[in-house]
Amino acid sequence: MTSAPGSDSNDFDLAEKVVVITGGSRGIGLAAAKSLGALGATVVLVGRNLDNLNAAISALLDKGVDADSICVDVSDGAKVLEKVSQHSLASQADILINSAGVMSEKMAKTLRTTSEEWHRVMGTNLDGTFNMISAIGPQMAQRKSGRIINVSACLGRFSGPGLAGGLAPYRISKTAVNALTKNLAAELGNGTRGVLVDAMCPNHTRTDMGGPDAPRSPEEAADTIVWLATREHNSETQTGLLWEDRQIVPW
Repeated sequence: MTSAPGSDSNDFDLAEKVVVITGGSRGIGLAAAKSLGALGATVVLVGRNLDNLNAAISALLDKGVDADSICVDVSDGAKVLEKVSQHSLASQADILINSAGVMSEKMAKTLRTTSEEWHRVMGTNLDGTFNMISAIGPQMAQRKSGRIINVSACLGRFSGPGLAGGLAPYRISKTAVNALTKNLAAELGNGTRGVLVDAMCPNHTRTDMGGPDAPRSPEEAADTIVWLATREHNSETQTGLLWEDRQIVPW
């Protein structure tokens, strides 16, 4: 792993900043929302379950966080664009965190994966990430200011744990998210035009997906997200990379 330059302090002032978080009603997304809200950000949670969204917003408001929500399935590109464009805060977001994700069926090896299962996983993990970037990214590029953080997975790497096979739609969707991250960062000048684009691996976390016996808490998993959202941006800032525990890891 390669350590990132710069300090561990929160250098990006979140006062009056808007953070949009998909999959934000629970798990890692909600943990990131609580941390960023505590630092002064206004948080907009995006999810498809209205009851979960309402519960999360209530919890954030109880903590004094300025929060709102958008109920939409991120896999539906037309609906995402419609809902985001109609939301005065989300449409001008300073930070986008794509945390929505679903897991493959356990036996979903490549030759055993149905078309339905393939599209279910790709729809949320890859299409959902692209749809949110398409809805919010152009405004960031125009302002020359913004941060896009894609929650990926080490299983999507072309090295290490990414080489084992199995869980085909999930692994491949996360590999594609990594490629999307790298490609978009390059198109935006790798940070020279004001927008940082990165992916991160949260590792095995106690969420609905990870299960109750996973070693990491959602708060621990969200730490790198919060760091990427708040780190200093200068001529030495590295972006267009895959991060794990605030360190660069190979694709």
